[in-house]
Amino acid sequence: MLPQLGCRWWLVVAVLFCWVAAGVAAGDGGGQRLHQKSVHVTGLGASFPAPLYQNWAVALNRLHPHIRVDYQSQGSGAGVENFIRGNVDFAASDVAMRDEDMAKVPRGVLMLPMTAGSIVLAYHLPGVPTGLKLSRAVYVGIFSGHIRRWNDPQIQVLNPGVALPDWGITVVHRADGSGTTAVLTGHLSAISPAWKQTFGEGTTIQWPTTGNFVGARGNEGVTAYIQQIPGAIGYVEYGYAHHHRLTVAALENKAGVYVVPTPASGAATLAAVALPEHLRASIRDPEGPDAYPLVTYTWQLQYQKQPDVSKAVALEMWLEYGLNEGQKMAAELGYIPLPRGVREQVAQVADTLTDQYTITLKD
Repeated sequence: MLPQLGCRWWLVVAVLFCWVAAGVAAGDGGGQRLHQKSVHVTGLGASFPAPLYQNWAVALNRLHPHIRVDYQSQGSGAGVENFIRGNVDFAASDVAMRDEDMAKVPRGVLMLPMTAGSIVLAYHLPGVPTGLKLSRAVYVGIFSGHIRRWNDPQIQVLNPGVALPDWGITVVHRADGSGTTAVLTGHLSAISPAWKQTFGEGTTIQWPTTGNFVGARGNEGVTAYIQQIPGAIGYVEYGYAHHHRLTVAALENKAGVYVVPTPASGAATLAAVALPEHLRASIRDPEGPDAYPLVTYTWQLQYQKQPDVSKAVALEMWLEYGLNEGQKMAAELGYIPLPRGVREQVAQVADTLTDQYTITLKD
């Protein structure tokens, strides 16, 4: 184990030796061939971590030009589906895989929380600054189609002195299978029995037929619609809202405190939730006066058995980068850096990615 988390040095050296040997055997000189011997891994899934993963891929390639990681943002549902079918080298989802879905993967599954982030309620109301207060009853009412105008008395009483327009509310939701939707609807189900009974939770739900609801694909699509539609409100990952300078609501948490989403309030939420040994944690309604109520881990899905040793090592190096240098980049892009204890848990599981090669290469 290197001083940093993850990726065993002896395995990397062994594979690099194999790559050099392959270059010598080919006759063009080991050093030259080493740089030509590339490893290409593909992943797809959740749009939530896409900006972060795509930045990690660029940075890792600069450090190790022979490793190329391509990650496509297609939604958590597509990520899980393609992972089960074996169409990718890894996938990503904002909700942990269910046991019944894991059983469909004969190569085994490693579920690794690689970052975390807040889900924000962003709105388009010119002249209304960030921090508009929305109580639990109010944002449940908005998403259930019962509160339909911005100057509704239930919103106005929470925000004295704020000039709320007499505009209809357009709710922008995900049209694709989305872990972000699953996190939001899981939270709404936890705080509202009426929501749970009527709409439930999941990566897709049947949205209300009353009120004005618009579907968009990916965090990218929801962000674009919010920007384009005066009176819109929708749910997106904090990094998208931060990057596009969207105004966001302060949400009432379980303690009755209105909290604006920030890296600090997201970190307070993570600190209040212990990550279990199997690394699947659902943060539905966190405790604590400083906790922001909509925070989630997002998982990379890796195969336990990887038949290609070069890909296995490249993937372990990819995970090591994400758990170390990548966490510094996470904060810059609006994600919540993983606590060290969580990183250590994830690194121990990630190390098993190359266990099948241990005896062969060490001997």
